[in-house]
Amino acid sequence: MKSILKPLIVAMALAGATLPAMVTSASAQLEIDVNKGTIEPLPIAVTDFLSGNALGAEISGIIAADLQRSGLFAPIDKAAFIEKISNPDAAPRFEDWKVINAQALVTGRVTEEADGRLRAEFRLWDTFGGQQLAGEQFFATKSNSRRVAHIIADAIYERLTGEKGYFDTRVVFVDESGPRNARKKRLAIMDQDGANLRYLSDGREIELTPRFSPIRQEITYMSYPNSGAQPSVYLLQIETGQREALGGSNAMSFSPRFSPDGQRVILSLEMNGVSNLFTMDLRNRQMTRLTTSNAIDTSPSYSPDGSQIVFTSDRAGSEQLYVMGSDGSNPNRISFGGGKYSTPVWSPRGDLIAFTKQTGGEFQIGVMRPDGSGERILSTGNLQEGPTWAPNGRVVMFFRQAAGSGGPKLFSVDLTGRNEQQIPTPNFASDPAWSPLRE
Repeated sequence: MKSILKPLIVAMALAGATLPAMVTSASAQLEIDVNKGTIEPLPIAVTDFLSGNALGAEISGIIAADLQRSGLFAPIDKAAFIEKISNPDAAPRFEDWKVINAQALVTGRVTEEADGRLRAEFRLWDTFGGQQLAGEQFFATKSNSRRVAHIIADAIYERLTGEKGYFDTRVVFVDESGPRNARKKRLAIMDQDGANLRYLSDGREIELTPRFSPIRQEITYMSYPNSGAQPSVYLLQIETGQREALGGSNAMSFSPRFSPDGQRVILSLEMNGVSNLFTMDLRNRQMTRLTTSNAIDTSPSYSPDGSQIVFTSDRAGSEQLYVMGSDGSNPNRISFGGGKYSTPVWSPRGDLIAFTKQTGGEFQIGVMRPDGSGERILSTGNLQEGPTWAPNGRVVMFFRQAAGSGGPKLFSVDLTGRNEQQIPTPNFASDPAWSPLRE
């Protein structure tokens, strides 16, 4: 039994012993090459999970929606299904699924245990290869049924792409409501698909740029107090609501982000009209200065191994991207594509840096390699910025205010630039930050 997946959720592999002898996973060939420039979505059939109520269909619907949003899968309309699955433990009639070109098939069931927990199990089949590719079962509380669906979708994604999924994640962002001249900005958190929205602040202050800790249920963000005090960086415990101000000086602090080990926060401090980068060690609250320029240095982001930092600076006369050592050594400009560059964030894979680019009256979301080469624009629009990476480094989320819309909304786009989608939120939304995969 595997108990490492999630609190309140336990998973274990479904052995093939109950299956016909011909069903194995030793020679599976079905896979998606996510490194190809153009990817044709894989036709996949996700059947309603057997259950005594609507929960089975709900869970399978969430799985199908997750896979479809990735742009790598094309769930087949259930009206086309020929076989009605009555026993998800048995091998399906592969010919019935090949007829409708379902290259992969997902079956499963949901039952309630004597102790009130749910047991959700699934099997992934290669219909053309005639074999099972994966099978697991999960035990969870009823309140975690959506998480079970996301975890199953992650397992399917990983088995067919070889990459970690990103569906069992959350997004913290700034919820914006009210008239433009009196906009209320509250911290909010939701699942990556927009479900389970919860507010983390009451809107009495203006909160901006929330960022997740990589190791704790904690965020850091910037707040403008109504008391007239200097804007400052805070830590907030997501589950308890406990808040703590960082900074330790009268200078305005902003643009915070955690180090990869979660032990430090890097931020900007503004003094005498210029801002420089500092780190605070969260274990002893000691502050260390990293830059000493007479310019605006801001929007820092660590490389995944913590050895380098990318940031925005106007030290050359306009906003550009620079990379330096994590101790502030050897800053080098990496953006030379024309226009202004800002809000850089290092990919969790370490291979790319996402950024906002302003050129020719347009705002663009793009990526480049850490040395500045290979610049690619993923999205172009009116007033869009603030990219954040999915934890597998394959999808970027950002916010955009379309002309005449009255406020910003959240969008995601994959690295091909072809799969752009709006993320549902109840109000206007900005400053998204993607969480790591939940533990």
